[in-house]
Amino acid sequence: MIESLPRREREVFETLCRLETGTAAGVRGALSDPLSDSAVRTMLSRLEAKGLVERTAGPDGFLYSPVQRTETVAAGALKRMIDTFFAGSAASAATALLGLGQRLTPEEAAALEQAIDKAVTGAGARKP
Repeated sequence: MIESLPRREREVFETLCRLETGTAAGVRGALSDPLSDSAVRTMLSRLEAKGLVERTAGPDGFLYSPVQRTETVAAGALKRMIDTFFAGSAASAATALLGLGQRLTPEEAAALEQAIDKAVTGAGARKP
């Protein structure tokens, strides 16, 4: 469903996912290429009509939040990125991410090792 959204609607939706909840003004301010206030409100209304966003009354106006869990949206966005830029290769994407030069914490390294083992063996345990 998210893949079929027009580019700017998808950008508004992904920005809201990053924020987890926000007003139209908050979403607008977080966009890399801001739209007019009315355009953001219109897109949030469209996303609400499509069942992707919910709206609740807040002290500073309406608060918007994604209906889907952020992890679900992130997984879909990551899959699209891997398909688009890495010819579907998760290994190539992971290698590129690790090549960015950021150091991993010991916890991140351990989690990455477990994920690799699980992907290779199909189980959560490490091979002896």
